Amino acid sequence: MAETLTLTPAAAKRVAWIAEKQSKPAILRLSVEGGGCSGFQYKFDLADGAQGDDSVSETDGVKLLVDPISLDLVGGSIVDFVESLGGAAFKVENPKAAAGCGCGSSFGI
Repeated sequence: MAETLTLTPAAAKRVAWIAEKQSKPAILRLSVEGGGCSGFQYKFDLADGAQGDDSVSETDGVKLLVDPISLDLVGGSIVDFVESLGGAAFKVENPKAAAGCGCGSSFGI
């Protein structure tokens, strides 16, 4: 069975707010790209809908989509939204990441 991802209620609330402002569905796509200071980086986008092979999870009516290749790198992760004095951002707690960077947007396996 494939590993799933979890979208926290705080992240779901933020996605819903952003989607409403942009008149889009409340669907967040998480993907992984090569690059960043640790080898891979997270990419977040609003999506119009799921593609046939996407992994889909849902929290409070907000969907989180991940393609199969990215899922291999982030399966089992928790996607949260955090606000601090340094700013506000989506944060991925990735149990597969062996290394990370200070900004939290890239990781290594």
